[in-house]
Amino acid sequence: MAHFTVIGLGRFGVAASLELIHLGHTVTGVDSDPKIVEKYVEELTQAVICDATDEGALRELALANSDVVLVAIGEDMQASLLCTLALKNLGVKSIWVKASTKAHHTIVSKLGVQRIIHPEEEMGVRVAQALNYPMVNNYLEMGHGLYVVEIHVKSNLHDTPLSKLISRGSYNIQPILVKREEAVYTNINDEFVLNEFDTLLLCGSRAELKYVAPRLV
Repeated sequence: MAHFTVIGLGRFGVAASLELIHLGHTVTGVDSDPKIVEKYVEELTQAVICDATDEGALRELALANSDVVLVAIGEDMQASLLCTLALKNLGVKSIWVKASTKAHHTIVSKLGVQRIIHPEEEMGVRVAQALNYPMVNNYLEMGHGLYVVEIHVKSNLHDTPLSKLISRGSYNIQPILVKREEAVYTNINDEFVLNEFDTLLLCGSRAELKYVAPRLV
């Protein structure tokens, strides 16, 4: 279990906070609006009224106890930047920042934060990927052009050997695992036979995955 501080309890900040709590973590939510803090005081581990642009006020929150501080102030770029700068001055080691524009991203990147998030852009990319590859339930970009994709095996692929979908001699795609009900198979060879309702994880380049995508429909 980890402890997180989320600064800015708009829709994004609240959604992140509640999901972290659902996952078993503790969350301190911070906002300058007393009505918003009061609204979520029963749902968060702790809810605090604080001007996040005031370094002195932030110092009182003991942010060093947080594994990550998420700056979820997206629309007010000035407030977000002042908050981020204050956190850096306070020595907070792990800072994630929600950025709403390219200018916001550019400035925040100069402050040396751990991660910059573009929730609308990232969700738009995920929706586009889902529309383009409906067989892919989820995917993760690993960097350097590599992706891990999660595929739910449908009835038309039942009793199909993996070799008929991907031949590792022809494609640089690596099967990672197959989840079948409660069982997980990691030692997968080309003759492994898929069943309907299996979940298959594959790793490969975008171009390779795109090339074999029609076989997975």
